[in-house]
Amino acid sequence: MKRRAARTSNSSRNSHKFLKTQALKKSAKTKAVPPDPDAAAKQQQLKAYEEALKSFQQQKFHRAKQSFEQVIGGPTRELVDRAKMHIRICEVRISRPPAPPVKSAEDHYTQGVALMNLGRWDEAREHFDRARKTAPKADHIVYAMAALDCLTGEADSAMENLKIAIQLRPENRYHARNDEDFSFLQEDPRFTELLYPERDGSGG
Repeated sequence: MKRRAARTSNSSRNSHKFLKTQALKKSAKTKAVPPDPDAAAKQQQLKAYEEALKSFQQQKFHRAKQSFEQVIGGPTRELVDRAKMHIRICEVRISRPPAPPVKSAEDHYTQGVALMNLGRWDEAREHFDRARKTAPKADHIVYAMAALDCLTGEADSAMENLKIAIQLRPENRYHARNDEDFSFLQEDPRFTELLYPERDGSGG
């Protein structure tokens, strides 16, 4: 009886070992992840996106657009969406190149005159103000500001700026006499006194 019990015990241990081994094999098979067939394509897509982003940050929009277009053909949807967004930005930047920076007083003056002729008074005034700060003794800039003041109905400011422009350069008195921009002041006695000082014997 004792021998039979021993045999039964050995058989039981062997059986447990077998089942445990089978369970480990089954578990290993379950945890194994199959290789991603798109892994290489995803890696290539990510590389192209990083290169495109680098060109974009350097404001090389033509090159960036071409690189982003390569990203669109890749498998990762998130990168595709980002690439499409950047392509639209690139197209806008390419079609509308940034205007050259305006720095000098003459640049601001020229820009102000152009804007004044377009009726964009506020923008013109900003450029004239900047031009005057850079070159406060430039009579043509002060004269232009007087004309703009007159066009916008600022009679007091127009008279003040015109007086300064004439003090800086007396010839501006004769220009203003035939300048249609000052038609708003034609009926103002101050304007007449300033432009025609000889009528009352004063020297202006």
